[in-house]
Amino acid sequence: MTLSRSIKACLAGAVLALPAGAAHAQTELRVYISSQHRPEVWRQAFDMYEQQNPDVKLVIETGGNTSELQAQYLNTVMTAKDPSLDVMILDVIRPAQFAAAGWTVPFNDTVDDPAAFMGRYLPAYAEADQVDGKIVALPAFADAMFLYYRKDLLEKHGVEPPKTWDELVAAAQKITAAEGDGDLQGLSFQGKAIEGAVCTFLLPYWSEGRQLVEDGKLSFDREAATRALALWKGFVDQGVAKKNIAEVATDDTRKEFQAGDVVFAVNWSYAWDRFQGEDSAVKDKVGVAVLPAVAGGENATCLGGWQWGVSAFSEHGEEAQEFVEWLSGPEVSEFMAINASLLPAFPEVYTDPDVVKAVPWFADARAVVEKAKARPVTPRYNEVSEIIRTTVNAVLAGAATPEEGAAQMESRLRRVLR
Repeated sequence: MTLSRSIKACLAGAVLALPAGAAHAQTELRVYISSQHRPEVWRQAFDMYEQQNPDVKLVIETGGNTSELQAQYLNTVMTAKDPSLDVMILDVIRPAQFAAAGWTVPFNDTVDDPAAFMGRYLPAYAEADQVDGKIVALPAFADAMFLYYRKDLLEKHGVEPPKTWDELVAAAQKITAAEGDGDLQGLSFQGKAIEGAVCTFLLPYWSEGRQLVEDGKLSFDREAATRALALWKGFVDQGVAKKNIAEVATDDTRKEFQAGDVVFAVNWSYAWDRFQGEDSAVKDKVGVAVLPAVAGGENATCLGGWQWGVSAFSEHGEEAQEFVEWLSGPEVSEFMAINASLLPAFPEVYTDPDVVKAVPWFADARAVVEKAKARPVTPRYNEVSEIIRTTVNAVLAGAATPEEGAAQMESRLRRVLR
């Protein structure tokens, strides 16, 4: 029986009765989840766990619509050694940082065969969640950036999904001009100084075959960086993206597209489920494609995904680890794929019949996730991220030219990555 059927059965039935005298023996675990990652659907999975484990009560704490806001909050809680959080969801870039700070506990002693246990997951996540031989976190769900497009508008105007950014510009201009709607944007992407803007910069930079960090050292191509920044600023200057794109965060892009105000949008997999909601203006009108390449380059996308970590300051570490091992299993992965459109961390779930029926495009998503590139791996990633995202934001806001932005980015990165 799959988890999805199990949950439906349990939620439809009566709540399990606690044994006599057990009402006051519950262990309460507080779980931090980003407010944009469908906490209401995770709640359904949590309900299933509670019914299977009546001695555990799970409380969800939500917050932060961006990776930075989440990290700021968790940094404050962990720095204070606050035991109020037991389990926390972490951006894929965070597990190594949190482990190095001593904020999470490893799972090596709780699983029989660590290598086999982690071998179940897609390689990128097995790697991200292990540091110096220790399992410091477990996957919640996979992710990558995709190109969402208005399938109805492309079909109406005889336009194919673009394979290059130049093709996207031509398609966006053709469609917006023909529609004659001054509020219809050609493209929405993340220009605000958030983690998503790091990926914004890296997409065309990687597409040229360039790397930012190799063997822990800076590998920076200023000309390629200038072209990458110029590409995004060009969208603004050509009217393909709106003038204030420097104020747009990840969920802003989702909301704009969902409202029917955008032809093309760069976003993560979580957005698909929202686009299919009854309150969506684009329900049944959405296509998904691999992100375009620069002319003469290769397609490139940014690896995302979220991981479950157990706080080193939890007063219920054993129970929290047991819960996380269940939570990061294939049945929960299937349930969240079907009900929240969150990409699985398990290869086999992509071809699960129930998943393919619920989210058909997931059948082709695994190849994209497996080829997605991880953001620079360095102990000083927070500084690297801040440099890139603030530079992207400055260029898009018109405070710096692409040439100035690339020069400033190189100078600042060289001070961090010597």
